[in-house]
Amino acid sequence: MVSAPLTELFCSVQGEGPFVGVRQVFVRFARCNLACSYCDTPLGEKSHCRAELAGEQRLLRNPVEAAEVAKAVESFRRVHSVSLTGGEPLLFPEFIREFASLTELPLYLESNMSLPEAALRVRGCVSYVAGDFKLREAVGDAYEELRESTVRCFRVLRHTRRRYTFCKLVLPREFDAGEVVDAVEEVRGYVRMVVLQPVWGGMHSAEILLGLQERLLELAETRIIPQTHKLLGVR
Repeated sequence: MVSAPLTELFCSVQGEGPFVGVRQVFVRFARCNLACSYCDTPLGEKSHCRAELAGEQRLLRNPVEAAEVAKAVESFRRVHSVSLTGGEPLLFPEFIREFASLTELPLYLESNMSLPEAALRVRGCVSYVAGDFKLREAVGDAYEELRESTVRCFRVLRHTRRRYTFCKLVLPREFDAGEVVDAVEEVRGYVRMVVLQPVWGGMHSAEILLGLQERLLELAETRIIPQTHKLLGVR
């Protein structure tokens, strides 16, 4: 049986992107291969994963088997999909493949899009892809290498009739608008839309955001969507 280290398993609403507000089961992976400057997600492997099952709090021993996660997901009703989030889910492609074979719910992959070989392993398993395109201000010296891997990932996990893929650009407090335009130019043929997501608490003016959106609309459908789950006060 395939297993992976998890931090949380719970039910909430999607707070980001074009599917904001839909009810999902969230499976949060404990590891990430990047260290983005604005990341606010507590990571690190612990002995147990916190799980909400049928309204009760439980602890699942890490690493958690895919079959155990599939069984836990069955306790939730009327959900849109299962969000595989993190951390970085693509660090565990075999877990995703096995989990997909054990559940009938659609899988919604939230990824930093840095692992194209893993993306190849799971492309037939996921129905939704929320793919990040990291900016230089977030990842520093790793930007050039990451950019190439990101474009490859979007090519592998491109939007199709069976898979809804969008590109999310998290905007740090300072960013290069020309770099954002160049990023969208590279992936626009692979995505259904682009989402501009200002860092929570950032100082972006409406003028800056609307101006950038206007430029990007010449390339792809572009929406400005902040992190709504933080407004609601939920995970």
